Amino acid sequence: MTMTRRRAHTVLLLATALAGGLAAGPVAAQDKVVFATNWKAQAAHGGFYQALADGTYARYGLAVEIRQGGPQVNNRPLLPAGKIDFLMTGNLLHSFDNVKNGVPVITVASLFQKDPQALMAHPGQGYKTFADLKKAPVAYIAKDAQFSWWAWLKAEQGFKDEQLRPYNYNLGPFLANAKSIQQGYAVEEPISIQKQGGFTPLTFLLADHGYSTYSTTIETRVETVQKKPDLVKRFVEASILGWVHYLYGDRRAADALILKDNPEMDPATIDQSVALMKSLGIVDSGDSLTRGIGAMKPERIRDFYDKMVRAGLYQPGEVDLSKVATFQFVNHGLGLDEKKRLLQKPSGSPKAP
Repeated sequence: MTMTRRRAHTVLLLATALAGGLAAGPVAAQDKVVFATNWKAQAAHGGFYQALADGTYARYGLAVEIRQGGPQVNNRPLLPAGKIDFLMTGNLLHSFDNVKNGVPVITVASLFQKDPQALMAHPGQGYKTFADLKKAPVAYIAKDAQFSWWAWLKAEQGFKDEQLRPYNYNLGPFLANAKSIQQGYAVEEPISIQKQGGFTPLTFLLADHGYSTYSTTIETRVETVQKKPDLVKRFVEASILGWVHYLYGDRRAADALILKDNPEMDPATIDQSVALMKSLGIVDSGDSLTRGIGAMKPERIRDFYDKMVRAGLYQPGEVDLSKVATFQFVNHGLGLDEKKRLLQKPSGSPKAP
């Protein structure tokens, strides 16, 4: 080709790319990604299923496989072993332990601004405030919680080990003892209590009383952040947009995928769980209102770590907090305009129940 023809050919290629929407934003190439969760499919995973169902991952050039967790499935070791690419984890305690133990993974986003862990009580029993709960004669708390956030409740909130009774994820003892309190996942257990007990429990979110951990975080390998930052960026951004559309748009296709992966789930429970996520501000509150869903700040990670040190879970300086998370993929306000657009849709527009 002559120089003029080569330039003309280049212009034609660029014009074609622009016409196909490939010149900016999400790319066309499909990178295979395996994303594992920490439990069976449910509304609390909805944004990820939304990004898969509505094609957001595909538009970001990602062919995503969502791999469920469950009672007999531990996906955590698969991430450092390179068997999966991204992992949904519970809260920052897992991240602190990773750094403490030299596991080469890092947090890249937090989809929940509030940890859904809560204490629940029967109505009409004098438990009007969070402080009242430490007067409960019985607290049904699982073993793993007794060695994590219960230690914080004792150190900073005045709860006592004398209250403890084992919680084996059976609601029977709590339902039978009106004076008791019980731990619960705020977007699940209240629904089950309503079904089995016929009443709506009082739900006290630990996050509203100082338990400042991020939750439903996304982890990946440090090597992936270093060598494939564009892949991480695309997965995080597509997941954020998935959550925006799941909460504020039409989520029916995502719910269908959840029900397919987890037949034990039902549509009514999903609807109730989404309503609780919204009313409690689990996903979208605090910093996410101005920085976008997925937001994280180093000051908050430090605050939570300091609380866990005071609770006796870690020693001062035991965890290098600079290795816990990277903030390069969040805090950019992604999804705020889309949320505004969805909320302004006419009432006749298709929306989830």
